[in-house]
Amino acid sequence: MMNRKMLKQAQDMQRRLAEVQEELAQAVTEGSAGGGVVKAVVQGGNRVESITIAAEVVDPDDIEMLQDLVAAAVNDALDAASREATSKMGAITGGLNIPGLM
Repeated sequence: MMNRKMLKQAQDMQRRLAEVQEELAQAVTEGSAGGGVVKAVVQGGNRVESITIAAEVVDPDDIEMLQDLVAAAVNDALDAASREATSKMGAITGGLNIPGLM
């Protein structure tokens, strides 16, 4: 009887994990830099969907600053996606670190 209960719990967890993984694959997160002058949108935690750059930050004499802002915005969006994934997976796994889930 105990084994069937554990098996059912494992199957339920597996089903919930699959649902959350699908949610995360479709999730859209946004990051920004420079007080919002550069914004990056990421889908699924690993695909950059768009970059928005305010006109006032485009300075042909300071391309390095713009490059830094773009990188910072993308990293901010990726960090947000990672936090969301950790939070959603943690809710299912009870905080257990299960290799290969994220």
